[in-house]
Amino acid sequence: MFTLEEVKEKTYKKRDAWWTVLLVDPLASRLVLPLANHTRITPNQISLAAFLVGCGAAWFFFQGDSFSLWMGALLFHFSFVLDCMDGKIARLKGTGSVFGMWLDYMLDRVRVVICALMLMTGQFLLTDDPTYLALAILIIFMDMLRYMDALQLYKLRREMRKKIRQAKRNAQQTLELEGIESWEEEDGADPQVREQNKKKVDLNQAFKERFGWYLKIRDRLERARIRPHLFSGIEYQMFVFILGPIFGLIIETVVISSMILFVFELAIIYKMWLSTRDLQRELEQIRSAEIVNRTQPASPGSSIG
Repeated sequence: MFTLEEVKEKTYKKRDAWWTVLLVDPLASRLVLPLANHTRITPNQISLAAFLVGCGAAWFFFQGDSFSLWMGALLFHFSFVLDCMDGKIARLKGTGSVFGMWLDYMLDRVRVVICALMLMTGQFLLTDDPTYLALAILIIFMDMLRYMDALQLYKLRREMRKKIRQAKRNAQQTLELEGIESWEEEDGADPQVREQNKKKVDLNQAFKERFGWYLKIRDRLERARIRPHLFSGIEYQMFVFILGPIFGLIIETVVISSMILFVFELAIIYKMWLSTRDLQRELEQIRSAEIVNRTQPASPGSSIG
């Protein structure tokens, strides 16, 4: 029998969106307990349930009246709670799969498209204002932009780490060919060189130098499990499909949320650009360390012939 503490320990992410941390995890973790302990429900089944509840929210959005908008907002939030539960069940029981990850991602994107079209079409039919149709396209575009950008940035970070590892391997192989067994442990190597090669590579140095004040804010947020990227795709969806309908400020919420999300995306892209400069500097330092090692005189215990 799983306990609530086990659910928190095994399923809570180290950092997550503030909406998830504050408004979803407390409920989702408690709903996971009876499902994990007393049913054989799978993460994929929960993903499908979340999608169907999202479709129910879309149906209420299409009605367009105040009560229906409230119901749609509540159902959309519950759909997101279920969407978080599938991952928790998978991590708790170790039943996750690559197909499940794909299914969850695709259903999320389709849910956004359906809800955006139904919400804005309903408002257009009520008001005859074509602005709502344009906003439907905007919501779909911004959601696509956010998650495509996130995927590409993930690939870029992985490629940057790969380049660092490859550069170190190449340097190591070059030194070994010249008779130096280890450029990190070689007795004849310069101490600063050994330190350079053992240190953990930080590709956020330029960002930290320029925005040192931000680090204190980041640390405080992370202590509360909140990731510093305060307005991501999750917050965007929640503002558009929950706060906007509840407060009856659909146009205003979509426009302002889209602007905020775009600014945060630009900030991430700028940070990544700075990281690419850090990457080039690190690659140059690795090359310099290799050259220093190669020009060091051999020590008595060295394997250099």
